[in-house]
Amino acid sequence: MARARDDIDKIYKSKRWQKVRKIVLIRDNYLCQECLRHGAITQANTVHHKVELREDLSKAYDIDNLESICPACHNKEHPERNSYRKKMVKRRKDIYKFYNPEI
Repeated sequence: MARARDDIDKIYKSKRWQKVRKIVLIRDNYLCQECLRHGAITQANTVHHKVELREDLSKAYDIDNLESICPACHNKEHPERNSYRKKMVKRRKDIYKFYNPEI
């Protein structure tokens, strides 16, 4: 069942959000920040609020509260919205893991 639409949805349709979203993607080089923390390089196309808007609407456009993440990581962050397990069955070809034995 889909959730009820509300004022938060209006934020994502605004021109201001589109500009901020683009700035964050460029800042993060279109790379998933969550994957990078785990040593993987994955292309990101989603901008995620670290503090959810339902918790603090004032952080909607706060660049320090935003990070670029891939769809798989975003689905993990919000399992209540998506069934990411079905999507994770597919083999990810866009993830590269690097190992450095000197570290």
